[in-house]
Amino acid sequence: MEIAPFGLERWFGKYEHEADIMLAESGIRSLDASRFDLDPGKLGYVIPTDGDPEFRAAVADHYDRGRDEVAFTCGTQEANFLAFCSLMGGEDANGTGGKTASSSRNSSSHAVVVTPTYQALHAVPDAMGEVSRVWLEPPEWELDVDAVADAICPETDVVVLNNPNNPTGRYHPEETVRALYDLAEDAGAHLLCDEVYRLLADDPIPPVASMGERGISTTSLTKAYGLAGLRFGWIAGPEDVVERAVRWKDYTTISPPIFGQHVARQALGEQEDAILEENRELAADHRDRIRTFVADHDLDWYDPVGVNGFVSIPDGFDDAREFCRGVVEEESVVLAPGNLFGYENYFRIGFGLPTAELEEGLERVSSFVDRRAE
Repeated sequence: MEIAPFGLERWFGKYEHEADIMLAESGIRSLDASRFDLDPGKLGYVIPTDGDPEFRAAVADHYDRGRDEVAFTCGTQEANFLAFCSLMGGEDANGTGGKTASSSRNSSSHAVVVTPTYQALHAVPDAMGEVSRVWLEPPEWELDVDAVADAICPETDVVVLNNPNNPTGRYHPEETVRALYDLAEDAGAHLLCDEVYRLLADDPIPPVASMGERGISTTSLTKAYGLAGLRFGWIAGPEDVVERAVRWKDYTTISPPIFGQHVARQALGEQEDAILEENRELAADHRDRIRTFVADHDLDWYDPVGVNGFVSIPDGFDDAREFCRGVVEEESVVLAPGNLFGYENYFRIGFGLPTAELEEGLERVSSFVDRRAE
């Protein structure tokens, strides 16, 4: 299996370590470990390796599903990877290889992916089969359901959505997502939604895994909770899909981290409401600051949900890569060029970092823009 280099991670790898300020981070600022009980007991494997059954049942309740329809993973990245392995990896529900016996499709695998999006959501399925990409268009980044319908074919295994969207911050409404689910169900496919930013919305729509048997939700405690270091996420969906994902997990991380599961119980239990309220307030305050920055420099963006914005580059630059390279080399601030998402005239800015760092980063980017405009 061949897979494309992960452009965003290679960009970060080149600049992030030595830069002063990371203004392209896509999650909320990290919580301090001191607010949690940090003693999980013996540091062995999580047993069973797909997660504690009682805890999985509690998470499954949020999706109107049972405990065997949830598996814990090392972050959303692994949840998505395992979901694609399960849906496109050529193994049926009995582990015998190929499509299920009831399937009338051809042996090839196909995914329809709404883009721009996080690269793994199109690069991984592209490494496993064929991918058709349905592009969102600026300035509203509105999803054309008919375009998704046109892209679906008899071989389609999965329709892929990231909602709220990374990098644009567009939060597709419930009626649009349900329309996508209906399309996938009618085609005998699944709708997979990466919902890692969902709970940063003031009024989150229902998760896709609760919309019907063929809905799959992936998420983690990284982006909305500020607990990236736990590496704790999950996949929720049909039992046969989750079962295949767990078999694939035997070849990746085997089990989620026991420390992550221990703290996750607290974050999703008595502390959840307080954590989400704090993080939503921080995101709203920082969004206002970015909104002012965008207006001051006569730039454009779609007012986002989450902690990412996709902003037009200032005049005078050939593309976003040139602009972002100038910012990091002259001001030691990392931004993410939109070229990495397929849009060369935009850059992604993350505003979930601590307030003082955000203010300093915006001041430096403003200085760079103003200096180049002189």
